[in-house]
Amino acid sequence: MAAVQWHSRVRRYAAEKQSCALEVVPVEMGDYHPLKFFTVSRAQPHIDPYVTDSKSRRGARKGSTSSTSSSSSSSVAPDPLSCMMDGTDPLSMFAAASASEPSLALSHSVSTGELGRGKRKEEDEVALDFEPWSSKRGEILARFTTTEKLSINLFMGSDKGKAPGPGSSAVSEKVRTRLEELDDLEEGSQRELLNLSQQDYVKRIEELNQSLKEAWASDQKVKALKIVIQCSKLLSDTDVIQFYPSKFVLITDILDTFGRLVYDRIWSMCSDPHPLPETFTADEVNDTAKETCLNWFFKIASIRELISRLYVEIALLKCNCFLTKCGIQETLPRLTAMIRGIGDPLVAVYARAYLCRIGMEVAPHLKDSLNQNFFDLLGTFRQIHGDSVQNQLVLQRVEIPVYLTLYSPAIHWILQCVSYRAPEPLLTEMMERCKSLGNNALLLNSVIWAFRAEFIATRATDFIGMIKDCDETGFPKHLLFGSLGRSLACADPPEAERLPILNEAWKVITKVRNPQDYVNCAEIWVEFTCRHFTKREVNTVLSDIIKHMTPDRAFEDAYPQLQSVIRKILTYFHDFSVLFSMERFLPFMDMFQKDSVRVEVCRSIMEVFIKHQHEPTRDPVILNALLHVCKTMHDSVNALTLDDERRSLALLINGFIRMVSFGRDFEQQLSFCVEARATFCNLEPVLVQLIHTVNHLAMETRRVMMGNHSRKTAAFVRACAAYSFITAPSLTSIFCRLNLYLLSGQVALANQCLSQADAFLKAAVSLLPEVPRSISIEGKLRSSEGFLLEFINNFLSTLLVAPDHPEAGVLYLVRGLLNMVQDYTWDDSSDAKVHLYISAIPLLAAMSQETYLYCIPKVDSNETLYGGDPKFLSEINKLCETLIGQVLDHLKILGRDECVRRQSSLAFSLFSCLLAHGDLGTNKLNQLVVNLWNLSHKHGYCDTQTSVRTLEFVKHLARQPNMPHISDMVQRLTLQSRT
Repeated sequence: MAAVQWHSRVRRYAAEKQSCALEVVPVEMGDYHPLKFFTVSRAQPHIDPYVTDSKSRRGARKGSTSSTSSSSSSSVAPDPLSCMMDGTDPLSMFAAASASEPSLALSHSVSTGELGRGKRKEEDEVALDFEPWSSKRGEILARFTTTEKLSINLFMGSDKGKAPGPGSSAVSEKVRTRLEELDDLEEGSQRELLNLSQQDYVKRIEELNQSLKEAWASDQKVKALKIVIQCSKLLSDTDVIQFYPSKFVLITDILDTFGRLVYDRIWSMCSDPHPLPETFTADEVNDTAKETCLNWFFKIASIRELISRLYVEIALLKCNCFLTKCGIQETLPRLTAMIRGIGDPLVAVYARAYLCRIGMEVAPHLKDSLNQNFFDLLGTFRQIHGDSVQNQLVLQRVEIPVYLTLYSPAIHWILQCVSYRAPEPLLTEMMERCKSLGNNALLLNSVIWAFRAEFIATRATDFIGMIKDCDETGFPKHLLFGSLGRSLACADPPEAERLPILNEAWKVITKVRNPQDYVNCAEIWVEFTCRHFTKREVNTVLSDIIKHMTPDRAFEDAYPQLQSVIRKILTYFHDFSVLFSMERFLPFMDMFQKDSVRVEVCRSIMEVFIKHQHEPTRDPVILNALLHVCKTMHDSVNALTLDDERRSLALLINGFIRMVSFGRDFEQQLSFCVEARATFCNLEPVLVQLIHTVNHLAMETRRVMMGNHSRKTAAFVRACAAYSFITAPSLTSIFCRLNLYLLSGQVALANQCLSQADAFLKAAVSLLPEVPRSISIEGKLRSSEGFLLEFINNFLSTLLVAPDHPEAGVLYLVRGLLNMVQDYTWDDSSDAKVHLYISAIPLLAAMSQETYLYCIPKVDSNETLYGGDPKFLSEINKLCETLIGQVLDHLKILGRDECVRRQSSLAFSLFSCLLAHGDLGTNKLNQLVVNLWNLSHKHGYCDTQTSVRTLEFVKHLARQPNMPHISDMVQRLTLQSRT
């Protein structure tokens, strides 16, 4: 090994760069575009098969393919960028091709899927702007609950013992058979479930729904009908009246299931031998299907109880289309009239709601029945104050305001159906009819809820007058104003009326004594205020909310509403200088005393700031307020905080830090970073961001003060370096510390702060032995070797421009780094240490050049300090010889251990390094390079393509002047295959 004599190859970097430069070709700018196809021969026009051949390709499916194949063989390969220049793309052409071809799978999809099952024409269907029942279902179940005990009484008794009526002899045998099917029930099938909690009740109803499906699947159609009849009877029971809306939802789910099963059954009978078309008439339905459909309606007609008969027939309303063309149109008025026979107004209104729901699903174009249901509803309001209802409320101890809210879901739904795409005159007529009832508050509230927001907004002043005239008994006015506020949040009233509207509304809202009722209404009107007014009006609203919610800490029960207020303000106020200039905004935030809620509010503020703040700010009002907001988020972090939460908060805080800029007041910027470090010390990503910010600040100072490097500037840069040097050790991630030490050292070098740069680089070298062999990344242990190699290679490139310390000796940083590499505990199966030795050789070769490859302005690196001193070059050569000797020793060990693949790879790496950086004019080094080539190819593990390219490069070098030793070496480099 001592026989190896190293001398670095003399490099002429400028000449090498010029020889490797791309050839400049003149281009006529008129025809130039960077995406155009340049590889096509001038003699051969460019053929783009994606664009020009689309018709022939479609035609080829039907005819011969010979022309296509011949043209494609002679054309140039398509360029995906050039075809874009024609304005088309493969996806659009594919769609065009598909559109021109007939659909072959339509008949199969109709026969196997749901396509065409009695759908109406497009103009008869409900569009997406109609809010479906499914969106209201969950809200009703969550809102109308009870703690009282419930009961389910399913009477499945037998009527066999009853004496026939006087007219029974006239009943046909067929009808009698149907009646007997309904009456022929199993003995002892009467079930009465008492003292059920709400949860148990819901579970039992779901079990009945499942029983219905199982009975139908097992071909027990009569049993399925009995279940539906008995369940629908429950809708006449109002013993626990507060739960009635939720009961209605649960029972109608069963009715919907039954209606769907019957319809699908009849539809399947119509599909033989061919499925019905998408729009069919009753004339196209076969006799078997019609007979089955009539059979179901005869069974329903034999149901004795009005409620059950009504609901089951409504559930099967869609089946009328199998019988006659006008079946649905004729049935709707009859069902509407049947509901008038229900005495309980609450039961009746929900029956109307169900009829309107099914009617909108199957025949939304039949508006007359919907309107009639609404007008019938108006006639029943006087029943609410009748003796029967009042006695029931007294018996169940239910107050009239609570009772009236039970009507809301049904009335809302009826009015939504009636007002959907209704003309203005009809809506005006309905509004006038409401007035004729003495401005019934319950009905007025539903009108405001259901009618189009634009209709309400243009008549907002009229509605306010109607609200004023309402009697507050049973339905408070603030609820009406809340409903009005929701509409005005979606549509704008006339500009001249906006301030009077707000004043009239707030006169009522501010008088509400119950804090929960107050904040529910105030939260709605905040959006109207933010949408149309300035910070002055918003500040007044916030002040009033604070006034109402502070006594007795009422805000603790209203966090969702208060959070909604913040969100609405942030939606309309993106200028944070305006936002934080509101006197009551920060006091409003002080009401969020619960830590989790406060953090969530702070998070929402920061998200809006980062999204909408496009320019850096130095506004002290914004900075102080957001520092307080970010500190709140930071202080919520503890030992139990999840890593994802930490990262999320750190991202928001870093976004704020990046938007802070004091311009050329660098000292103020550094003072802010010092304050931020003390404030956010528990979040490492924030500390990392601060160090990056300070390093950027130091570089910005250098740029601004270019040519004027005064003592004050130097002192400031040293202060920035000190900031980074003090902050980095507090980080727990060792690779974060290493990278920041290196980055800060590079910044210090760029600013001619050599002592600080030296301290950073030495700190990095001294930290390397502490790097663990494995690190945790996203919860998984991974080897740290790859990260360590990447860092050290980056570190080596910096050492080229880092001058030696005058008191530390020649190449002391390089030697210190290599000593660390030697002493580090590497994996036994790893060649990382030797690869680092090889990586150090190019650095040492570059250091031996008269002129370095790169340098830092105004920093004297070793090329200036030593000036090609022979002693300096001798130290470099000795160090290189030592490194080469270490690598060769390792290659021998690999050969003894029969690790030939690793040996081959390592030998080729050393060969490439010596070829690029060594002076191969010396015989021993020349022979060593040849030996390494042969060793790397000895067992055939070297990549053939790489070897061929490398050999071509060596031959290229041999053709250069003054390279006779290379020419001789080429003769001895041979490619060997694996044996």
